[in-house]
Amino acid sequence: MKRAGLPGWCQPWMFSFVAAALMGLISAAWSGRGGAEILSVALAFSVFSVLVGTGQMLVIASGPGHIDLSVPAVITLSAYLSMGMMQSNDALVAAGFALALAVGLLAGVLNFLSILALRLPPLIATLAWSFMFQSLAMHVGGEATVKPPALLAALTVQRVAGVQVLVVITVLLSVLVAVLLNRSISGRHLLATGQSAEAARLTGIPIHRVRLAAYAACGAFSGVTGFLLAGFTGGAALNMGDAYLMEAIAVVVIGGTSVAGGQANAIGIWGAALFLNLLASMLNTVRVEAPVRLILTGLIIILVLAVATRPARA
Repeated sequence: MKRAGLPGWCQPWMFSFVAAALMGLISAAWSGRGGAEILSVALAFSVFSVLVGTGQMLVIASGPGHIDLSVPAVITLSAYLSMGMMQSNDALVAAGFALALAVGLLAGVLNFLSILALRLPPLIATLAWSFMFQSLAMHVGGEATVKPPALLAALTVQRVAGVQVLVVITVLLSVLVAVLLNRSISGRHLLATGQSAEAARLTGIPIHRVRLAAYAACGAFSGVTGFLLAGFTGGAALNMGDAYLMEAIAVVVIGGTSVAGGQANAIGIWGAALFLNLLASMLNTVRVEAPVRLILTGLIIILVLAVATRPARA
């Protein structure tokens, strides 16, 4: 989304790409590694941030206060159930993907139905389901790491002409979501609902169905992320989704989506994800200790947000 008064090539969310480039240059200069190598690693890890961020973006865009805190638990549960069902059998990879997708969709539907039927705030409803999803994951997987099939592990790192296939697919998916948000009726309904649910209702937009679709999509993105992340990292583990609780929100906001709803930016999520991953790489490269690294990461994110979300002057 463009901000009024600024040219299309100079929007605040673009600062995330500038910040990402700066982090990459610092890492390359300090470590002596090539910029292409550093970017390749950052892109590989950014895929998962973009996937969960895209789902979270749809929920946040649906209106003020709407946010899904169950994302990490859905990632973990989907990974455990799909990996457990496949039992390292390459022939069951497609079935495992379908199961992870179905688990995510069901989780999203349960989240919104709780909000609607019980009139719970989204934060409370999704947090409550998060505990239940995580408990189920613990029951299914215990403390063990459930290994993925060799075919899935290979697919998540497959490259063609030096470019990771999963990155290309995710970029195309982001472009598709951006087009749907701005060109399709369902996308316009989502943004209209986020801007003013009452006004949207008066114009005939089925706001409950719109938000149900947003939560279901968020769950689906989380489920697919769990499936792919388990293949990429070597298996499903109980803490695999923890890092994506705040990261999914951070990439959405830094990427140009309004926390007040009604505005979404699918492409900007890439800049934010690359920035966060390259920032972590840069801090690791300069050997910053973990506690200091967390503090610096928080301060730099605040700085980027302050620049990227500064109100436009009249």
